[in-house]
Parts: sequence; structure tokens; C-alpha cells
Amino acid sequence: MNSFRHRLIGLPALALLIATAGCSSADGSTSVAVPSPDATVTELCRKLDEALPEKAAGLSRKDPEPRSALTAGWGNPEIILRCGVPRPPKMIDPRVAEGRDPDAVPGGVNGVDWLQEKADGGFRFTTANRRVYVEVRVPEDVDSSGVLIDLAPAVKSAIPAGLAD
Repeated sequence: MNSFRHRLIGLPALALLIATAGCSSADGSTSVAVPSPDATVTELCRKLDEALPEKAAGLSRKDPEPRSALTAGWGNPEIILRCGVPRPPKMIDPRVAEGRDPDAVPGGVNGVDWLQEKADGGFRFTTANRRVYVEVRVPEDVDSSGVLIDLAPAVKSAIPAGLAD
């Protein structure tokens, strides 16, 4: 009887293990939280997704899971772009928008202004002076200037200049 009870207890654990394995990404894509902006911002993000390059810093596009027009990725470890993110707390400082903060990328990159922040194992760049906040996370060992140069034309064409809030 004890043996039977142990088998019954083991069945839910086995089912959980199978379900978890079935939900994992087969291609090894990174899992990313998808932003949930309003409809106007979402439409601009869709335009950005269509304009994004197939390569950034020489790395091929490999979008994260779950697939969304609000997220994109390149390489492994992945460069991750999320469109329609909330304004970063530091963006409230007017010196950032004016390029006078030490974390602002002076003069922007090819017409796109960015806030640069140190993030887990790399850097987080967030667009400034655009109608939508676009966040790009770049691993420490990837040339972030190359990433921003490659993404600037798409951001400029899809996300109008102005203030997001």
C-alpha cells in the first residue's frame, strides 16, 4: 500500500516536469517581458519593428520569446530591444534630456538621443526626446556604439521626435 501511495505522489511531480519541459523554448531564445503600452504607442512600435535591421553590431536578428512586435533581439547573448517601456526614473532629470548628465550619450547617436545606464552584466540604453521610450539592453562584451549606430535609422524613421509623456 505504501508503494502505491508513493507512486501517486510521484505522478503529479512527473506531470509538472513534463509540462515545464514542454513550455521551455526549443531554440534557446531569451524570455523577455513584453511592454503593454496604449494603442498609439503600440502602432509606433509596430512601425519600428518593421524598420529594424536584420543585423545589429554584426549580430543576426533572433527575437526573444514570447514573439511580439514590441520586442526584438540580436545575437547570443542577446541584445534586447523593448519598445513602449515606461519612462525610466532617471529620465525625470532635465539634465538627461539636455545631454548634460554624465549618463546621457553626448550628442546622441546619428540623431537619436539615449540615456545610458549600467544594468545586469551590461548597459541599458533608453531613447530620449522621442514620442515613445525604446529600451535596448546590450551585454558588456558587445560594442554598444555599433548597436546604437545600427538601430538609429529605424528609430528615427518610426518614432517621431518629441516628448513621450
